[in-house]
Amino acid sequence: MSLLIGDVAPDFEADTTEGRIRFHEWAGKDWVVFFSHPADFTPVCTTELGYTAQLKDEFAKRGAKALVVSVDSIEDHKRWIEDIEETQNATVAFPMIADTGRKVATLYNMIHPNADAKLTVRAVYVIDPNKRIRASIVYPPSTGRNFDEVLRLIDSLQLTDTHKVATPVNWRDGEDVIIVPSLTDPAEIKRLFPKGYKAAKPYLRYTPQPGK
Repeated sequence: MSLLIGDVAPDFEADTTEGRIRFHEWAGKDWVVFFSHPADFTPVCTTELGYTAQLKDEFAKRGAKALVVSVDSIEDHKRWIEDIEETQNATVAFPMIADTGRKVATLYNMIHPNADAKLTVRAVYVIDPNKRIRASIVYPPSTGRNFDEVLRLIDSLQLTDTHKVATPVNWRDGEDVIIVPSLTDPAEIKRLFPKGYKAAKPYLRYTPQPGK
């Protein structure tokens, strides 16, 4: 199954380290960072889940929470959490799905046979409160992800959902943004962006980030 940006994230029921969940119900009105890891007791995954745990407050500031899946068992997850907490100086406070039957991984296209038919790739889905997939990122099993980039992505999505702007290359929260090309009425531009803008080209107009 190929999931595209704008699709409704498929619902499912699954056993996790925090009990059985129905995904849409568990997600509620939050943003969700739903990601897979290839296997428990592996070094790269240990660092990734530890760093995700350290970002709990950053996720909360954005109304977001993490959900993790792999094809390992609940028992393995719980034993591995002890290792993560010991080595990464973090408390794992998000559910880890036990997907031994590969049902969820298959539903979300997280198993790529040409990479490794036995493992999930490092997939990330950013899902909004309407249960829509807003972004997806896929890494090979050998490469750790950049979760600071995931936070930056959520910042951009939340900003552009509420203002008629786009975020330029390497943008960070608080930096200048771009007025969308479809906005052409001078009076509306002045109303929406009272701090003004600088036009590098008619279609490339920089303005201070709204609300900052």
